[in-house]
Amino acid sequence: MTQLATRPRPRRVLRSRGGSVSLRLHARSTAATIGLVLAIAVIGVLTLTIGEYELTVSQVLSALAGEGGRAAQYVITEFRLPRWLTGLLVGAALAVSGAIMQNLARNPLGSPDFIGFTTGAATGGILMVLAGAGAAQLAFGAIAGGVLTALAMYLLAFTKGVHGSRLVLVGVGVNAILIAVNSYLISRASLRDATAAQAWLTGSLNSRGWEHVLPVTVALALLLPVAFAYGRRLSLLEMGDEAASALGVPVQRSRAILMITSVALAGVAVASAGPIGFVALMAPQLTRRLTKAASAVLLPTALMGAFVVSLSDFAAQRFFSPVAVPVGVMTAAVGGVYLAWLLATEWRGR
Repeated sequence: MTQLATRPRPRRVLRSRGGSVSLRLHARSTAATIGLVLAIAVIGVLTLTIGEYELTVSQVLSALAGEGGRAAQYVITEFRLPRWLTGLLVGAALAVSGAIMQNLARNPLGSPDFIGFTTGAATGGILMVLAGAGAAQLAFGAIAGGVLTALAMYLLAFTKGVHGSRLVLVGVGVNAILIAVNSYLISRASLRDATAAQAWLTGSLNSRGWEHVLPVTVALALLLPVAFAYGRRLSLLEMGDEAASALGVPVQRSRAILMITSVALAGVAVASAGPIGFVALMAPQLTRRLTKAASAVLLPTALMGAFVVSLSDFAAQRFFSPVAVPVGVMTAAVGGVYLAWLLATEWRGR
C-alpha cells in the first residue's frame, strides 16, 4: 500500500528579525487547522449543553466561572468537562503517535493499532486490572507494556538499522501474539476481573475525571514539543534513509527518538482511556487528504484526532441513550468502514 499521492503546495515563510526563528505557513493546512478548531468548539458546546440535565450556553459559562446553580456546576465541572477534555487529549495523542509511525514505516498501516504498541500497552493494563491495581498503577502498566513492546519490535526488526517494511511485518506478528496473550489472561481471570478487563479493553471515556485529565495533559506538554521539533526530520525520513542521510539527518538517532515519542504518546492514551481503536490509523490519513500536504503536518493531525474522538464520544452518548456505549465501539465501527474504503481505493488505483 502506498501513501496518498500529493503535490507540493506553495508555502509562505515567516521569519523573525535576524532570521533566527522561522515559521512556514501552508495555506491549506492553516485553513484546515482553523476549521478543525471551530469543529471541535461546536462539538464541545453540544457535549456540554446536551444531556439528561439540559443546559444553555450561558448556564455552562456561568458554571465554568463558578456561578449559577450548584447542580449545573457539578454536572459541568465533575462530569462533562473532564470527559470532553480527556477525549480531546487522548485523540490528539493517538493521532500524532499514528502520524509518526506511519511516516517512519512509510505505510498507512504502520499505525500503533496494527503493529502492537496499543496492544502491548493493553497487555500491561490488563495485568494491572487483574492484579486489582489502582488508576496510577494501571497507567504505569500500560506505558510499560507499550515501551517493552516497542523495544522488542525494535530489536527484532533491527538489521543494519530499522527499515519501514520490516518494522510493519514484525509489528503485525507481535500484535497477533499479544492479542492471544490478552485473550489468555482474560480467560484465566475470575468473572469479575475478566469483566473489568474486557470493559477496559473496549476503550471508554465513561467516568473520566480530572485525575485522568491532568496526567495526559502533562504528558502531552512534554511529548508534543518533541514531536513538533522533529517534524521536519520526519518529513525527510519519509524520503528514504539514504536521501535523509545525504541531507544531514542522523537517521537512526532521529528514528529512535521519534519511535520513543510515538510509543509514549500511545501508552499515555491507552492508560487514560483504554485502547481506542482506529484513531491512530484514520486521523493522519484524513488530515493528509484534507490538507493535501506532501508530508506529515502534526498540528492539524492532532486536532483531527481530537475531533474524531470527541465526535465519536458525543455520538456514543446521544445516539444510543440511555445505553452507555463505549467510544471505542464507535471508532471501531467507523474505522472498519474507513479501512475497507482505503483498501478498496488503493486496489482500484493499481
